[in-house]
Amino acid sequence: MFRLALLAAAAAAALTTAPAQALDVQSFSKEVAPCADFYEYVNGPWVASTQLPADQTRIGSFDALRVANDRLLSDALAELVRKPELQTTPGLRQVAAYFASGMDRASIDAGGLKPVKPLLDRVAGIKTPADLPAVLAELGRVQISAPVGTFVRPDAKNTSVQVLSLMQSGLGLPDRDDYVKDTDLAKRLRAAYRLYAERLLKASGADASEKTLDDLMAFEARLADATVPRAALRDPLASYNPMTPAQLAEKAPGFDWQVWLQALTLNGKRTDGVERVIVGQPGFMQRVAELAANTPVATWKTYLRLRVLDNSAARLPAAFADAHFDYYDRTITGLEQHKPRDQEVIMMMGGRTGGAPLGLALGELFVARAFSPEAQRRATLLIDDVKAAMRQKIQNVAWMSPDTKAKALEKLAAMQPKIGAPATWPQYDGLALDARDFAGNQLRAAAWAHQEQLKDLDRPSDRTRWTMSPYIVNAQAGGLNEITFPAGILQPPFFDAKADDAVNYGGIGMVIGHEITHHFDDRGRQFDSIGSLNDWWTPADAAAYKANADRVVALYESYEPVKGTHINGRLTLGENISDMAGMPIAFDALQNALKRSGQREKIDGFTPEQRFFLSNALVWRNKTREAALLNQLRTDPHSPGKYRVLAPMSNMPAFGQAFSCKAGDAMVAPHPIQVW
Repeated sequence: MFRLALLAAAAAAALTTAPAQALDVQSFSKEVAPCADFYEYVNGPWVASTQLPADQTRIGSFDALRVANDRLLSDALAELVRKPELQTTPGLRQVAAYFASGMDRASIDAGGLKPVKPLLDRVAGIKTPADLPAVLAELGRVQISAPVGTFVRPDAKNTSVQVLSLMQSGLGLPDRDDYVKDTDLAKRLRAAYRLYAERLLKASGADASEKTLDDLMAFEARLADATVPRAALRDPLASYNPMTPAQLAEKAPGFDWQVWLQALTLNGKRTDGVERVIVGQPGFMQRVAELAANTPVATWKTYLRLRVLDNSAARLPAAFADAHFDYYDRTITGLEQHKPRDQEVIMMMGGRTGGAPLGLALGELFVARAFSPEAQRRATLLIDDVKAAMRQKIQNVAWMSPDTKAKALEKLAAMQPKIGAPATWPQYDGLALDARDFAGNQLRAAAWAHQEQLKDLDRPSDRTRWTMSPYIVNAQAGGLNEITFPAGILQPPFFDAKADDAVNYGGIGMVIGHEITHHFDDRGRQFDSIGSLNDWWTPADAAAYKANADRVVALYESYEPVKGTHINGRLTLGENISDMAGMPIAFDALQNALKRSGQREKIDGFTPEQRFFLSNALVWRNKTREAALLNQLRTDPHSPGKYRVLAPMSNMPAFGQAFSCKAGDAMVAPHPIQVW
């Protein structure tokens, strides 16, 4: 996924209007040479002169584009609310009601805990461990992962079949290590989380004594102890453990998994549960069962009550919403004040990648106002060019055998692009939202989405479905050998119909190369042409690939974005490989486009090759709060933007040639890494 940490507008003023449509050449450094530090050359003066607003954890053109998209949505949503006659589809009716409820703070305050009271009452009614499976299932049916996360998706080894998957979840601290590490940061986060739990419990009228909080923290620490570290989750084989419910019960005794599965999947037809599940982390399930059998019911009730409150806190009255902001935004990311309310509501409606239940309905609203057929045509041409460049890369790889190359080319040819928006929109049958019940709407939408997922258990995999909404400023490589480029990112600075090819190939072209490469990164390479987990590599080819990947790990772990904190090369390996290979692929695609057009003149004094690299560096221009950067380095699989410029470019001979760099310059790696 191309989630960013992140990108740039032409000037600080652009961050509150519209993203830049041309290269901001006047902002480049007069003191730092391109061959010394290209990120500082392009972005240093902007970073030094830009102030972070109190309601932002970072600013850059990614954020400017997101704000612009949110503003378009906010205006459109407000119009839908004012003019019900414009609510002409089921999706538009749903988002109008949801948005109205989020903007109606008086109704939120007046409603108190009423939206979550049925769930709190169910938790309060737990009397013995035998009650836990039914209550945990009820929370799961509104997508509260406490402590097991569930979802329906294609079977990784047989993508024509959809299956229920179980994954570790349920921690309140950002990372498992935060429960045990003795660093100042871990201690500060533990104290902040404890205070957050105390505030939510007290505001809800529950016990929040020191002993109760001690027991809660010890309970979550036990869960954390069995939680697989983030970097290890990148191994798809380790996360693929098919079991029958009986086998799960044998593997993780102490919890009635069959009762839980029956209650979780109850939808009027599936009364017998499921015959087979994929367990992501068996050791975690063992710990859950152990805690179910041995932990006092009072501790479980505290933990589950907190999970219910935490899930809805941002949508509840001020005592809960303020506690949520102070913990998640102020403490973890360093934010000083709330974002504008309409931006907060849109984020809560759609989620960070538009994958929330109403995300596609927001996309329906966005696309009708912001995406042209010409943009789709140009984007399709760019994808074809970048795929052709990747095809050439695979054919020319010296370390890969002919048999493995043939499989790689087969996979590339079968890759399915999704551009702009889906052809059809959800109809939201059975969902009815209330314009005066924000927290209740969240739970209704979650329950509806859960039931829709259960229906998928009876259907073949739908390869036309979008899991990222079209309004999102992002892109992704999906699990069925697909690549998705929403309308939200097909705009400046990534893509501009008025810009020259060099700018577009350095922007959206690199994004395309990045997403294509994800299907050939350390994790993606293990899946075949239909997206099934299937080893198509010879042992020698796999070993050669791993050797190159290990060099990428070492390179990124040498970077220290915050003093004392290096990039986690294993956690970020997939994204780093996709940057390291995606940029040269996009550059090669530009060369083919330039041959086709014959347009090689300088613009603003820069050659097309130079403009390609300048465009990409401007995309990564950003300024981020240190707290947010630290959280990213510990929990996010993406490297900070600066190193997404320095590492790929310094390992590209074409960069050195474009700017006449010499051996020994910082932007010229003595032994360039080439994964593809």
